[in-house]
Amino acid sequence: MTGTAGIREKKTLIKLFALDVDGTLTDGGVYMDGKGGEFKRFDIRDGYGIRKLIDLGVKIFFISGRYSAATQQRADDLGITGCINGTRDKLGVLKALAENNRITRAEIAFAGDDIPDVECIKWAGWGIAVANAVPEVVKAADWKTESPGGNGAIRECAEKIIEINEGESE
Repeated sequence: MTGTAGIREKKTLIKLFALDVDGTLTDGGVYMDGKGGEFKRFDIRDGYGIRKLIDLGVKIFFISGRYSAATQQRADDLGITGCINGTRDKLGVLKALAENNRITRAEIAFAGDDIPDVECIKWAGWGIAVANAVPEVVKAADWKTESPGGNGAIRECAEKIIEINEGESE
């Protein structure tokens, strides 16, 4: 499923890239200090890939099922389009983002790692599983990264989206 063989024939550009956070943008670990504070580790390579997409006009949204101040801070640091932080309805949010931004589902990529991401992966024009995703996510996805979440998976996604978009603009 990795490589270009798992990519659907594209007739449109990817204009919106939405992704889960815990386990996709991070390694899934949450470090708690016992006093109400938490820490998450974000990969700088992933951030660079996200910034490249933003610079090319791709809208970026984090859609997280769990609220985290660290997630919001990372979103703000990267200057992404939006951060939906703590939702139980990821698919409803994704559909609303498509409608509000006048973007078709074919123009959307979604990356995730666990069961709450399956509906979004199936609905998006290009569904992506990170390497450490659960089997149900891998089965639902069109493509799987070689790197695990929190360790370069989103950078891989960014590079593949750039490749797809450059191929479609020729």
